Amino acid sequence: MQSAHFLFRFLFFACFLLHLDVAFAQANDVKNCDRVIDSAMVAISKNEHAHALTLLTSALSNARKNNWSKQEFRALNNLGNTYLALFDYGESLDLYLQAYNIAVKDLTPEDEISVLNNIAIIYSQEKKYGEATEYFMKGYTISDAAKDPIAKGVAATNLGNVAIMTADYKQARKYFKEALVLLKNDREQVTPKLGLANCDLYERDFQGARKLALQLLSDPQTQEYYHVDVELYGIIADSYFKEGKLDTAAFYIQKAMDRKPNLESKIMLFKLLSDICIKGGKLNQALQYKDSLFSATAQLNDKNNKKLYENSKVKFELQNYKNQSKLNEAKLLSERKIFYAALLFILITLGLLLWLLRNAALKHKQRKLIAERNERILALELEKEKNEMLLLEKQFNETRSVAMQQQEKLESEIELKNRKLSAKALYLSGRNEIIEEILAELSGLPQLAKDKSLLAQMQSLKNQIKADNEWDNFVKHFEEVNQGFLKALQLKHPSLNANDIRYICYRYMNLSTKEIASMLNITQDSCRKRKERVYSKMNLSTETNLLDYLRSL
Repeated sequence: MQSAHFLFRFLFFACFLLHLDVAFAQANDVKNCDRVIDSAMVAISKNEHAHALTLLTSALSNARKNNWSKQEFRALNNLGNTYLALFDYGESLDLYLQAYNIAVKDLTPEDEISVLNNIAIIYSQEKKYGEATEYFMKGYTISDAAKDPIAKGVAATNLGNVAIMTADYKQARKYFKEALVLLKNDREQVTPKLGLANCDLYERDFQGARKLALQLLSDPQTQEYYHVDVELYGIIADSYFKEGKLDTAAFYIQKAMDRKPNLESKIMLFKLLSDICIKGGKLNQALQYKDSLFSATAQLNDKNNKKLYENSKVKFELQNYKNQSKLNEAKLLSERKIFYAALLFILITLGLLLWLLRNAALKHKQRKLIAERNERILALELEKEKNEMLLLEKQFNETRSVAMQQQEKLESEIELKNRKLSAKALYLSGRNEIIEEILAELSGLPQLAKDKSLLAQMQSLKNQIKADNEWDNFVKHFEEVNQGFLKALQLKHPSLNANDIRYICYRYMNLSTKEIASMLNITQDSCRKRKERVYSKMNLSTETNLLDYLRSL
């Protein structure tokens, strides 16, 4: 009786411990998951991207494990926002699409519209305006069906902005006017009014553009938007420039500069100032503004390169966090298995003792006990071998993970060096273009024909510009960064000439058609024709992405 009573107490204590374990797991509930996501959003606003990704990854894992659709959507959407801030558009788009599928299946139209706008913004930044219009239009349609005028007005504004980017000003004006009707609040109307001012400017209604821009500048609601005043001053200045009122245009550009614009706005303003000085015959000032333009562009490139480096660093830290989490989970699982195995072993042992006390056939029971113990020993040996195999597999996976991280680091370094190389090449090309413009202006001066010495020096400068020494230096640096690429290219496509290889190198560095044309000192149409010739020589289909093909070499 005493043994039975002890066994009952032990079983009760074991059940109590199991109940505590379940209660602890249930404490990690929906509210706690929401608090983690809210903390991550605060980290995003402070540009603490690594911390935000760690929190959101943990919240996403918890939400998926418990089938919490709303929390899974919030975690995915904010993960997309974090990678968007790090310029990793591919990862961001994939996360937004996952969030969109959840919103369509389980959540409200507001959630669906929110993630549709995020997807469309990515396509806009990548200049894929067709896809951007498609997703903005989905949000527009859903908000119309949901009878949400504010969401519909925002979607109409976004569609208008994409229409401006595609030069469809008539359609853009239609969307902006619709947005003004839907958005009753003055603050909400700032963006569509700005879009209408841009439409007036591009359609050469300069007076109308200025009138609307000045009206917005006088509105206190405009000051709540970041750098809208800079864009408005830019519209006014551009309208005066196109009317030939250079001094007035320069005055409004200076007002924009006084607002401390960001690098993108500075590049636009310096370019406009350079054009004003060239048109006004102030070549020295034009050259100075060109230098400022190149300096701002270099700063922007450096800023983007730092973002790419931060992206790689954050991914590395996130991978370390995931690896550590897996190790912690494996350790916790192992400890729980040991606890349950020990509990089971004790229960079996007590049961056997009680069974032996209640039965007289001690010898038979002892033999059975020995047999059971032998089985347990064999099972433990098998379990030991299994654990050793799991340990070897884990070590292999860790080694492979380190190798992949090193490879990603090397790829990031190569991409960074290629960006620096392209920035240097673009700078040299821009410098030569400015010198050629100045030589062209000087050549038109009648008093120059009398000065033979100056003519000889100008001709020497022209010959120096046409020299191809910079290309040899470029090839040398390109080979150092991308070892074996040119050799592999020439082996696979021996019919390519030097000009073809030069074009391919610039394309491999992911330069745009406009930038390549500037580097090769040809028009953009000639650059596109050269691309067609390269496709023909390499026997590539026009549907093949040249950059992806080159990287596969």
